[in-house]
Amino acid sequence: MKFRRLLLFLLLTLPVFTLHAQETNLIEINGRVTEQGSQEPLPGVSVYVRGTVTGTATNASGQFTLKTKLKFPFYLVVSMVGYQPQEFEITEPGARLDISLVTQTLLGKEVVVTASRVEESILKSPVAIEKLDIRAIKETPAPSFYDALENVKGVQMTTSSLTFKVPNTRGFNIPNNFRFMQLVDGVDMQAATLGVPLGNAIGPTELDIESVEITPGAASALYGMNAINGMANLITKSSFLYQGLSVYQKTGINHVDRIDTEPSILSEFAVRYAKAFQDNWAFKVNASYMDGTDWRSNSPDDQNPNTLNTANPSFPELNGANNPAYDAWNKYGDENNNAVTISGVQYGGKNQTFLVRRTGYWEKDVVSPRVDNLKFDAALHYRLGDNAEVSYGYRIGKMDGVFQRGNKIQLDNVVVQNHRVELKGANYFVRSYVSIENTGDSYNVKPMVDNLDITSGGSNSEWGAKFKTALQTQLNAGTDLVTAMQQARQAADAGRVEPGTPEFNALKSTIRDINNWDHGKVVAGAPATGGAWLSQKSRLYHTDAQWDFTDHIKFANLLVGADARVYEVIPDGNNFVDFTRPIEERTLPGGNNVYYKKFGAFAQLTRTLLGDRLKLFGSLRMDYNPEFDPKLNPRIAAVYTVSEKHNFRASYQNGFRFPALFEAVSYVNNGNVRRVGGLPYINEGLGYLDNSYTLASVNDFNAAVNRDVTSGLTTNEAALKNRQVLQITRLSATRPEQINSFEVGYKSVLFGSKLVVDIDAYTNVYDGFLGQVEVAVPKGNSVQVGTDEAVLAMLAANRNGQQTRYRVYTNARNKYNNYGSSLGLTYNFYQKFTLSGNVNYNAIKTNEEKDIFVTAFNTPNWITNVSLGNREVLKNLGFNVVWRWQDSFLWESPLANGTVPAYSTVDAQVTLRVPESKITIKAGGTNLFNQRYIQYAAGPTIGGLYYVALTLDGLLSK
Repeated sequence: MKFRRLLLFLLLTLPVFTLHAQETNLIEINGRVTEQGSQEPLPGVSVYVRGTVTGTATNASGQFTLKTKLKFPFYLVVSMVGYQPQEFEITEPGARLDISLVTQTLLGKEVVVTASRVEESILKSPVAIEKLDIRAIKETPAPSFYDALENVKGVQMTTSSLTFKVPNTRGFNIPNNFRFMQLVDGVDMQAATLGVPLGNAIGPTELDIESVEITPGAASALYGMNAINGMANLITKSSFLYQGLSVYQKTGINHVDRIDTEPSILSEFAVRYAKAFQDNWAFKVNASYMDGTDWRSNSPDDQNPNTLNTANPSFPELNGANNPAYDAWNKYGDENNNAVTISGVQYGGKNQTFLVRRTGYWEKDVVSPRVDNLKFDAALHYRLGDNAEVSYGYRIGKMDGVFQRGNKIQLDNVVVQNHRVELKGANYFVRSYVSIENTGDSYNVKPMVDNLDITSGGSNSEWGAKFKTALQTQLNAGTDLVTAMQQARQAADAGRVEPGTPEFNALKSTIRDINNWDHGKVVAGAPATGGAWLSQKSRLYHTDAQWDFTDHIKFANLLVGADARVYEVIPDGNNFVDFTRPIEERTLPGGNNVYYKKFGAFAQLTRTLLGDRLKLFGSLRMDYNPEFDPKLNPRIAAVYTVSEKHNFRASYQNGFRFPALFEAVSYVNNGNVRRVGGLPYINEGLGYLDNSYTLASVNDFNAAVNRDVTSGLTTNEAALKNRQVLQITRLSATRPEQINSFEVGYKSVLFGSKLVVDIDAYTNVYDGFLGQVEVAVPKGNSVQVGTDEAVLAMLAANRNGQQTRYRVYTNARNKYNNYGSSLGLTYNFYQKFTLSGNVNYNAIKTNEEKDIFVTAFNTPNWITNVSLGNREVLKNLGFNVVWRWQDSFLWESPLANGTVPAYSTVDAQVTLRVPESKITIKAGGTNLFNQRYIQYAAGPTIGGLYYVALTLDGLLSK
């Protein structure tokens, strides 16, 4: 049934076109391409007819044959990365071409498509854009092309796992980046319910990537939702132009310092085969497998020091390692929801109250360090004459690893696959695809730890009662407070399963297989009711089309396009639920599927003036989501060229971002805190939008009450005295996030095209910035906030650990202005020696008025990269060295907050090519000096990785 629905979707969304071949005889063009100077044949050279889909590639002997039915005259384009492209006018049949390509030493000749959705010179792009072509990818010292994105101007990389990396540009970085889009051949790599792009997990293999284009900054005027911060466009190799068999094997080693584990082997194998036949059919197949030992997250940093009112500031001796309210970055079960109020303790002649937290478990105790990533994709292409091509592509990836959202997720056997059907011509395309997601055996680390603690050590109230009894006993015996706290914890933890024991492993296995994150306790002979299984299944349906009317309009170039997207989620009872059910039944798995939809269309006009020196761009996009009003996204831009070398650009665009699926309709109960989407119908009967207090004020209220109780007031008297501390939230329903983005830039080639200079500056204003605020509702939503009854209800909730708490996706009340600039230089200073570097500055303006939540800019002010390389310092021997540095910055998130220290790394590689054997050997390392660093609070500590990669390319080519 699922397959039939998929097939029906693909058939309905692929329009039927009537194609008329020209009534001419078949023309055959033959030729040979060699390298000028050596006269050696060049295999893999692209040979295609300009303005059509007709093309081929040279074989191992540099020979090519191209057949077409086009009328004379037409132009043949011959190109290869690293060589100057050439064009030839074909005016008669029987043409035989002997072509010599000259090594490309001039910079700034790249062509890009992402900035304006049509081909244009990178020098004349209307917005900042960076490109890694196939040669740059081969020469990077990074272990993979995806890792190489970290060295691109303006890019900040977040590494959650060896298998899971997410790039970002221009601020507001989070590991699950809703604001940065990743495309592979036009297909969005976002995993719908995980809410993250998986470009490196299920995207192209090392052998199949042709180029990567990065657009820093807002691209939503042309690409719609999820491109408000920028986008990466991954373009794979053509089945027609890159034929033959290629094999790749990389073997590396990490953890050489033995800090987390013994030195571990990392292995990656990939194979690619492509074949074209009968001049119009072609296919390709790719497969790869990687496995290794992941970087570990093991920071002991305390984000709840004793100076905070959520700890015990009245008792300065309870600090550092003696803090009973300790909350480590990479420890779970010790969070705010597991804070236990120990009141009525006789100490120092007074009735004292202490705040303590459960002991919890370290991340390394519950997360597996072994990861693997299996990828497969295949594509079949058929040319319908010279002006159209139809293709079908299938891609699947299976991955393990660790992913950070509001909590850490252990990814295990996550499978994402997509089917794509496309019809394209020289000036149009129509594309439909479906992406299918299944999180497999994954689990949420937070409920895993909570249920390990509760199942084996009792509920928070039971644990707190044991702690209080033991603490009072120790104090009565004259034990000092610090030691008494330690002894009380040991007594309260008695019977709790210990990591590494058979009992721990058995209970962990039981909990991970239960699809219920509510807290539970094992009853003799019955399974635990509290689990941790992350069971999410979804489908994303998408269709988009684009037409270029340049050949039909005289005064300007016109590009139009449209798209439609539907998310379909199967309710799992933990993350997504059937909202048509009564509240008490929502968390049962199953029910009606959840749908979330979006539609859009755009038009772009481009006009050149002043003898082609001035190029003007204007575009307008409309997006519609049934949950919100339609939104218009305009963009205007101009590029002015002076003396054919100096290109000045300026652009403005207004963009909207609809809440992502998780921000809109999630319903997660995680550690007695329910994370909810901000749509108004979810709030019905719950009260978190209109009947809640901010959690920060609840914590302040709790501390103030404790102080007054110590001074002799009753708890009720203290609560009513401090009622003004409680702040009513009064949230509005979620609305789309809006950005106004201004950008200026300059790009030039100087000194005989030996030096490229690229400068840009931007400023963004965010209105309705989307984030999370944590609130508390009086128990059962039965009393109205602001009343005495509500104040006393919050007091009782604090004392009994029975708050009804929500983490709500909502909009900030303030506007936020972030700004920055970047400079990139590339200098071919001597023969083939190239020195390049970039420096990037990003900052945010501080608002005078405090907002309802922390916006989490999470971006260093300064990032810089410097590289030195020569692709052929000796014949067939090249090298590249990259130094990278970024300064320290503040990281804020629902999971962890703190300062990420500054760090620098050195990456290097040496490449040896053996042309006669079609072998390339690459040896290198990242973080060569193994200076461990973190990229975000609670993230993994990253050390050195050293590798050797062997590539056999062009085997079995025609």
